Amino acid sequence: MDRRQFCKLAAGAGAATFFVGTAWGSDVKAILHDPEAPEAGNPKGDVTIVNFTDYNCPFCKKAEPDLLRIVKEDGKVRLVYKDWPILSEASVYGAQLALAARYQGKYDLVHHALMSIPGAKIPQSKMLEAVKASGVDMNRLDADMKANSAQISALLQRNMEQANALGLQGTPTYLIGPFKTMALNYSGFKEALAEARRRQAAGNVIK
Repeated sequence: MDRRQFCKLAAGAGAATFFVGTAWGSDVKAILHDPEAPEAGNPKGDVTIVNFTDYNCPFCKKAEPDLLRIVKEDGKVRLVYKDWPILSEASVYGAQLALAARYQGKYDLVHHALMSIPGAKIPQSKMLEAVKASGVDMNRLDADMKANSAQISALLQRNMEQANALGLQGTPTYLIGPFKTMALNYSGFKEALAEARRRQAAGNVIK
């Protein structure tokens, strides 16, 4: 499959852009391996998917089940979450809740609780309600949010700067090997991973 064929195939689920090399600049390590960015999937995977997401983004929520399915079924994908709360103040609050949960090892739990709230323009009160219902330790969450507020804010700022440097236009945006693309479905993710692996095997290594 060549670049033109892949982009045509992925077009139905979101335009795919080939951006290996200089588009990453000197920030490859910072984007792919920020020690404070939550991760899922296989930590030793041969392809990394970087997920720029917002908890008020309905397209993020629509794509989430297919993203999780491909990560689980493939078994060799490392998933990096980039909370990029650009849609509202409530989005920022949701990101803070999820990132605070990371300190008790429950980012995934809170992330999935927030992503499961249907619709857009979700108010803070509804986000908090969903997080409480998730079973996370709320006392610990509140304490961690306060104690680590500076680190959480710094991480969100780094995510924003990286998104701007990459010229991202909105959420969701996925970096998959040497590609960046928007809302994909299951088949789109599968094809993107296959093409990313082919590019990496040819020498365009971005992990």
